[in-house]
Amino acid sequence: MKKISFIHAADLHLDSPMVGLKHLPAHIFNRVKESTFTAIKKLTATAIDQKVDFVILAGDLFDGEDRSLRAQSRFRTEMLKLNEQEIPVYVIHGNHDHLNGSWVHLDMPANVHVFNSEVETMVLHTRRGEIVHLYGFSYPTRHVFERKIEDYKKIEGADFHIGILHGNESTGTEHDNYAPFSVKDLQEKNFDYWALGHIHKRAILSENPPIIYPGNIQGRNKKESGSKGFYQVTLTDLDAKMDFIESSDMIWEEAVIDATTAGSFNDVLRLCQTTINNVRRDQRGILLTLFLKNIQLADDREKRSLNGELLELLLEDEKDEESFVWIVDLHITESRQIDKEQLKTEANFYAELFETIDHYDHVDHALAPLYEHQLGRKYLSHLTKSEQKELLKEAEKMLIELLYQT
Repeated sequence: MKKISFIHAADLHLDSPMVGLKHLPAHIFNRVKESTFTAIKKLTATAIDQKVDFVILAGDLFDGEDRSLRAQSRFRTEMLKLNEQEIPVYVIHGNHDHLNGSWVHLDMPANVHVFNSEVETMVLHTRRGEIVHLYGFSYPTRHVFERKIEDYKKIEGADFHIGILHGNESTGTEHDNYAPFSVKDLQEKNFDYWALGHIHKRAILSENPPIIYPGNIQGRNKKESGSKGFYQVTLTDLDAKMDFIESSDMIWEEAVIDATTAGSFNDVLRLCQTTINNVRRDQRGILLTLFLKNIQLADDREKRSLNGELLELLLEDEKDEESFVWIVDLHITESRQIDKEQLKTEANFYAELFETIDHYDHVDHALAPLYEHQLGRKYLSHLTKSEQKELLKEAEKMLIELLYQT
């Protein structure tokens, strides 16, 4: 049976400046600055340990078109490790590190193969004798809006065909529409795997054939939350196996604390400490955005302590932790006392809303999809009348909070 194994990563953004984090303690900031390099070290170590046939890097290896010497040098060091193990690396450059940038050039070892500005095919013969055709191109300039997918042509004579593309699915709306494509476009090429880059969120667009965004290897801001990494892929004549390997040393997370039950500052502190310990990860650093909601402390001194001393106390214990949880953003919202009669005078809408809620008797119908689901039927118990009323009360409270935010 024909078989190949490789690593697919993208959007390394080596030496990213990590904007807005200089206020962190020096040793934590240094670790954050080092995190993209820590991530690529994990990638090369995995490639060597797993004895993969090759590595694919699908664009934006560097954070900017100037490709800092520090980033190039650290990248070259990792590629030399792979070269010693005779593991080839196939690289395309994306919109951030396009070929038209201006940088001081450092030569890469012979195992690093870079695609040029037009779609081309590279041929690999593995140690076991499989033949692999890899198709791709590097961005000639920062902006590539053409449908480059039309230039990908399957060339017969290989056991496996892999497309490498740094671009955006044309149905997406969150990113610039670089080198746009549709899933159908890729499926029609009849390749065995599509190694995508550009979108920093991990996504499997198709399983047959695999069309994969691995996301970036290290989150750089709170919009890039959660674990980051790359895929180790095994392809055979019959199937594909994709294992996600986490590489991020720093993980951005969000947590929401409902402090309705907290009657004192100490209660709030304990709730926060519990949440921090729940999100803590072994040997990882967590950069946490914390939302503290429904604060209703009666003592004015305790209220004032929330705005400065609370954060200080929470951070004090994290300064010397290797597996730290550092709060980079703390949002505190006091509980809003709902005066229904006052709201009714502000707008007729509120009167209609409260009237609808007070006489709403379709809870069972609204929850039906949950109980009709296979897992719902197995694990969910039906709500009592009092539980239904409590659910409506919570829904009413949430609606009003959302309306006030807008």
